[in-house]
Amino acid sequence: MSEIRRKAAEGLKKGDTFTVRRRFTKKDTEYFGNITKDYNPVHYDRRFAEAKKLNGLICHGLLVASLITEIGGQVGWLASGMDFRFKKPVYFGDTITCTFTITEINEKGQAKGDAVYRNQDGVIVLESVLTGIVPGSKEKQVLKIIMEEKDANGTII
Repeated sequence: MSEIRRKAAEGLKKGDTFTVRRRFTKKDTEYFGNITKDYNPVHYDRRFAEAKKLNGLICHGLLVASLITEIGGQVGWLASGMDFRFKKPVYFGDTITCTFTITEINEKGQAKGDAVYRNQDGVIVLESVLTGIVPGSKEKQVLKIIMEEKDANGTII
């Protein structure tokens, strides 16, 4: 994560690309469901999932989509819009790679980017277009200070 933050502190530009990866588990879905109160049976009941012609229980789409928040949080991206297109289900145990590319930045720091999410087989499961504001000069200075500070575990935050 610190590499993403380092790049943000240096200054973001069109074409910058960031990648994160995560394996999703049944426990992740249980936590997410408890937080959001989304108890759709496609996440919890195999019979219902099979009736929907799924190959098993699936993760919440917004849980998978939230991979982008790791990048956005490290960059300091202030989101103003997110457009998600869910292409394929994500099953427990799938490893998803999210690749985010900045496609536009104007002089005011207003930015746009595309995120593509692929499973371990390279299949696109989700696509997204995001808009927001990237850190300006003052925020970049603060990011540099933050990177010099350590949390209680001695890791860069």
